[in-house]
Amino acid sequence: MVCATATRLPLADRSFDLACSAFGALPFVADAGDVMREVARVLRPGGRWVFSVTHPVRWMFADEPTDAGLSVLRSYFDRTPYVELGADGDPAYVEHHRTLGDWVRALRAAGFGLDDLLEPEWPAGLDRVWGGWGPERGALVPGTAIFVTRSAAAPERG
Repeated sequence: MVCATATRLPLADRSFDLACSAFGALPFVADAGDVMREVARVLRPGGRWVFSVTHPVRWMFADEPTDAGLSVLRSYFDRTPYVELGADGDPAYVEHHRTLGDWVRALRAAGFGLDDLLEPEWPAGLDRVWGGWGPERGALVPGTAIFVTRSAAAPERG
Protein backbone atom coordinates (compact mmCIF):
# COMPACT_ATOMS: atom_id res chain seq x y z
CA MET A 1 0.00 0.00 0.00
CA VAL A 2 1.18 3.52 -0.83
CA CYS A 3 0.09 6.54 1.15
CA ALA A 4 0.86 9.92 -0.42
CA THR A 5 -0.59 13.28 -1.33
CA ALA A 6 -1.97 13.81 -4.82
CA THR A 7 0.69 16.44 -5.47
CA ARG A 8 3.68 14.27 -4.59
CA LEU A 9 3.36 10.64 -5.60
CA PRO A 10 6.22 8.32 -4.57
CA LEU A 11 6.07 6.59 -7.96
CA ALA A 12 8.48 6.36 -10.88
CA ASP A 13 8.14 8.62 -13.92
CA ARG A 14 6.14 7.14 -16.79
CA SER A 15 5.19 4.01 -14.86
CA PHE A 16 1.40 3.81 -15.42
CA ASP A 17 -1.02 3.58 -18.33
CA LEU A 18 -4.04 4.76 -16.33
CA ALA A 19 -4.76 7.04 -13.39
CA CYS A 20 -8.24 7.52 -11.90
CA SER A 21 -9.84 9.62 -9.20
CA ALA A 22 -13.53 9.42 -8.34
CA PHE A 23 -14.44 12.49 -6.27
CA GLY A 24 -11.02 12.14 -4.68
CA ALA A 25 -8.30 14.65 -3.93
CA LEU A 26 -8.89 17.19 -6.68
CA PRO A 27 -11.42 19.55 -5.05
CA PHE A 28 -9.37 19.59 -1.86
CA VAL A 29 -6.09 20.77 -3.39
CA ALA A 30 -5.62 24.53 -3.69
CA ASP A 31 -3.69 24.27 -6.99
CA ALA A 32 -5.21 21.66 -9.30
CA GLY A 33 -2.29 22.21 -11.66
CA ASP A 34 0.03 20.59 -9.10
CA VAL A 35 -2.04 17.39 -9.26
CA MET A 36 -2.29 17.47 -13.06
CA ARG A 37 1.49 17.84 -13.45
CA GLU A 38 2.14 15.01 -10.99
CA VAL A 39 -0.29 12.66 -12.76
CA ALA A 40 1.30 13.61 -16.09
CA ARG A 41 4.71 12.70 -14.63
CA VAL A 42 3.71 9.15 -13.64
CA LEU A 43 1.74 8.36 -16.81
CA ARG A 44 3.35 6.88 -19.89
CA PRO A 45 2.89 8.87 -23.11
CA GLY A 46 -0.66 8.28 -24.30
CA GLY A 47 -1.76 7.18 -20.81
CA ARG A 48 -5.28 8.00 -19.67
CA TRP A 49 -6.24 10.23 -16.74
CA VAL A 50 -9.91 9.88 -15.84
CA PHE A 51 -11.39 11.78 -12.93
CA SER A 52 -14.74 12.93 -11.64
CA VAL A 53 -15.67 15.97 -9.61
CA THR A 54 -18.90 17.45 -8.43
CA HIS A 55 -20.14 19.41 -11.42
CA PRO A 56 -19.07 23.05 -11.11
CA VAL A 57 -22.65 24.33 -11.40
CA ARG A 58 -23.25 22.70 -8.00
CA TRP A 59 -21.61 25.67 -6.29
CA MET A 60 -24.39 28.00 -7.40
CA PHE A 61 -27.09 26.21 -5.43
CA ALA A 62 -27.96 25.52 -1.81
CA ASP A 63 -27.66 22.00 -0.34
CA GLU A 64 -31.36 21.38 -0.98
CA PRO A 65 -32.11 18.60 -3.51
CA THR A 66 -35.76 19.62 -4.13
CA ASP A 67 -37.31 22.43 -6.18
CA ALA A 68 -36.65 24.74 -3.21
CA GLY A 69 -32.92 24.43 -3.94
CA LEU A 70 -33.09 25.44 -7.59
CA SER A 71 -32.54 29.16 -7.04
CA VAL A 72 -29.06 30.41 -7.86
CA LEU A 73 -27.43 31.76 -4.68
CA ARG A 74 -23.93 32.62 -5.88
CA SER A 75 -22.00 33.14 -9.07
CA TYR A 76 -20.66 30.18 -10.99
CA PHE A 77 -17.47 32.25 -11.29
CA ASP A 78 -17.03 32.73 -7.51
CA ARG A 79 -13.90 30.70 -6.77
CA THR A 80 -13.95 31.33 -3.02
CA PRO A 81 -13.22 28.00 -1.28
CA TYR A 82 -15.86 26.43 0.92
CA VAL A 83 -14.38 26.23 4.42
CA GLU A 84 -15.63 24.57 7.62
CA LEU A 85 -13.80 25.44 10.82
CA GLY A 86 -13.01 22.94 13.55
CA ALA A 87 -13.60 23.47 17.26
CA ASP A 88 -10.15 25.10 17.48
CA GLY A 89 -11.10 27.65 14.81
CA ASP A 90 -8.70 26.20 12.24
CA PRO A 91 -9.94 24.98 8.84
CA ALA A 92 -11.11 21.39 9.18
CA TYR A 93 -12.57 21.03 5.67
CA VAL A 94 -11.69 23.07 2.58
CA GLU A 95 -13.09 22.46 -0.89
CA HIS A 96 -12.04 24.52 -3.91
CA HIS A 97 -14.39 25.51 -6.72
CA ARG A 98 -13.24 25.49 -10.33
CA THR A 99 -15.23 26.16 -13.47
CA LEU A 100 -15.22 23.71 -16.38
CA GLY A 101 -12.83 26.10 -18.13
CA ASP A 102 -10.50 26.09 -15.12
CA TRP A 103 -10.32 22.29 -15.25
CA VAL A 104 -9.64 22.26 -19.00
CA ARG A 105 -6.91 24.90 -18.72
CA ALA A 106 -5.20 22.96 -15.88
CA LEU A 107 -5.30 19.80 -17.99
CA ARG A 108 -3.92 21.50 -21.10
CA ALA A 109 -1.15 23.22 -19.11
CA ALA A 110 -0.02 19.79 -17.85
CA GLY A 111 0.04 18.37 -21.38
CA PHE A 112 -3.26 16.48 -21.40
CA GLY A 113 -5.69 16.32 -24.27
CA LEU A 114 -9.38 16.13 -23.43
CA ASP A 115 -10.96 13.08 -25.07
CA ASP A 116 -14.37 13.51 -23.47
CA LEU A 117 -16.30 15.41 -20.83
CA LEU A 118 -19.25 13.46 -19.49
CA GLU A 119 -22.14 15.04 -17.60
CA PRO A 120 -24.31 12.08 -16.63
CA GLU A 121 -28.04 12.58 -16.42
CA TRP A 122 -29.88 11.57 -13.26
CA PRO A 123 -30.80 7.87 -13.64
CA ALA A 124 -34.47 7.24 -14.41
CA GLY A 125 -36.26 5.77 -11.42
CA LEU A 126 -33.58 6.72 -8.89
CA ASP A 127 -35.33 8.55 -6.06
CA ARG A 128 -32.53 8.41 -3.49
CA VAL A 129 -30.95 11.75 -2.52
CA TRP A 130 -27.18 12.12 -2.77
CA GLY A 131 -25.84 15.16 -0.93
CA GLY A 132 -27.51 18.21 -2.42
CA TRP A 133 -28.70 16.21 -5.43
CA GLY A 134 -31.89 14.30 -5.97
CA PRO A 135 -34.32 13.46 -8.77
CA GLU A 136 -35.86 16.96 -8.96
CA ARG A 137 -32.56 18.82 -9.32
CA GLY A 138 -30.93 15.98 -11.24
CA ALA A 139 -33.61 16.15 -13.94
CA LEU A 140 -32.51 19.72 -14.73
CA VAL A 141 -28.82 20.12 -13.89
CA PRO A 142 -25.86 17.70 -13.96
CA GLY A 143 -24.35 16.75 -10.60
CA THR A 144 -21.14 15.18 -11.87
CA ALA A 145 -18.44 16.05 -14.40
CA ILE A 146 -16.20 13.23 -15.62
CA PHE A 147 -13.05 14.16 -17.53
CA VAL A 148 -11.50 11.57 -19.85
CA THR A 149 -8.03 12.68 -20.91
CA ARG A 150 -4.87 11.40 -22.49
CA SER A 151 -1.29 12.40 -21.75
CA ALA A 152 0.87 13.90 -24.47
CA ALA A 153 2.17 11.48 -27.08
CA ALA A 154 5.76 10.35 -26.84
CA PRO A 155 8.18 12.84 -28.35
CA GLU A 156 9.27 11.96 -31.87
CA ARG A 157 12.84 10.72 -32.21
CA GLY A 158 14.96 12.24 -34.94
